[in-house]
Amino acid sequence: MLAQVSLTPVGSGEETKELLARAAKFVASTELPYQLTSMGLIIEGDWDEVMTCIKKCHQELAGMVDRVVTNIVIDDRKGMAGRLRHDVLNVEYAAGDALATGELT
Repeated sequence: MLAQVSLTPVGSGEETKELLARAAKFVASTELPYQLTSMGLIIEGDWDEVMTCIKKCHQELAGMVDRVVTNIVIDDRKGMAGRLRHDVLNVEYAAGDALATGELT
């Protein structure tokens, strides 16, 4: 499954990069494939692994600020793995050209 996660610390001021970097570093420390984007993180894995990872990211931020808003979009397609990179390649193929993918391809 793929999960797109957006974490928003509230009440910490406009600059949140240090807080978000802590969550991203946690995801990087797992063995789950992930992609950092300007809008959040995309994490790939099975349900329990991904949800545990998201929960820990949320808790990491919640330990530093009074309020955290976490938005999650899940694409759960049975029998598919490696979609983080594969789906991007499919779109590039359909476009007939390399696209800006954040070095996924």
